[in-house]
Amino acid sequence: MLASGRVANAPLNGLWTMKVLVVEDDATAADLLRKGLSSFGYEVDIAFNGRQGLVMAQEHDYALWLIDVMLPELDGLSLLKRLRQDDYHTPALILSARGEVDDRVAGLRSGGDDYLVKPYAFSELQARIEALLRRAQGSDVAALTTLEAADLRLDLLKRSVSRGGQEITLKPREFRLLEYLVRHADQVVTRTMLLENVWDLYFDPQTNVVDVHISRLRFKIDKQFATPLLHTVRGSGYVLRTTG
Repeated sequence: MLASGRVANAPLNGLWTMKVLVVEDDATAADLLRKGLSSFGYEVDIAFNGRQGLVMAQEHDYALWLIDVMLPELDGLSLLKRLRQDDYHTPALILSARGEVDDRVAGLRSGGDDYLVKPYAFSELQARIEALLRRAQGSDVAALTTLEAADLRLDLLKRSVSRGGQEITLKPREFRLLEYLVRHADQVVTRTMLLENVWDLYFDPQTNVVDVHISRLRFKIDKQFATPLLHTVRGSGYVLRTTG
């Protein structure tokens, strides 16, 4: 039995991954959640009814559960009660169209750690997820969710980047590319390594997708700074150098 409550799952292809279970019977809502959470770097599993959600929560190690209340076969509150009775401690965020005080109290007493009323802004959902994960991990969360190379800093929870204290805006794929480079700082990484670990491609598509993204990334993290970090090693690949 997995009694989880951890912030991070094992790295996937050397990259950060945080596995989340969404229990939602509305296919459109579930797909929107999957797309939104995936854009922030979460790995998302979907269960479309309460019994399926119960089995998945018992059999897999998740950093977080997002559970709708009105579910077929087993409602969300009963699902949570079963999991808490069986000593599963993963943080749970309840999503529900019912927003009365009694509904929220019932959700929290059933084992929910937070309660978010539909409809909600995705930015609020993300903020509440971050708060739950910080609470679950305690003061050690920053050490687990921060990468640094020279004066470059990546916050893996917020998916934010800064250099020398200056915020840098990256698209999701650029962030994943930079994360891989930072995790392999001062090592030459080949085009093949990047295709496999950043694009999940185990063949060469014969395009310049890597070169284009490297160029964009270099512009964002190096252009305004005196010391370049990202270098091309001709005939070999690329390296993010932390020393001169």
